[in-house]
Amino acid sequence: MTTSNTGTDDVDAAVREELARLRDSIDNIDAAVVHMLAERFKCTQQVGHLKARHQLPPADPTREARQIERLRALAESAKLDPAFAEKFLNFIIAEVIRHHERIAEDTGNGHGPGAG
Repeated sequence: MTTSNTGTDDVDAAVREELARLRDSIDNIDAAVVHMLAERFKCTQQVGHLKARHQLPPADPTREARQIERLRALAESAKLDPAFAEKFLNFIIAEVIRHHERIAEDTGNGHGPGAG
């Protein structure tokens, strides 16, 4: 007597197909996120140069606090954990400030690390 695994094979194939479809979507979203971050950093680099030219400090705690509050609200409305969104934004802000400090150092405006 032979048993057929056709039903199981069909389910496995269907699961594999659905998994591949979902992973393709995830890959597309990841690509979009990377491109959006690249565009964001292009803009923040311009901000850094503007700040350096006008001898403004690399960090803007008031703006950062507003952005965190705004992003937390957006996360809540999108059903995303606001704490995660805040951690993500804080990571980006830290990187932006690091870039702004480097730009400030390169332009010699005295607002970089080790200044005053």
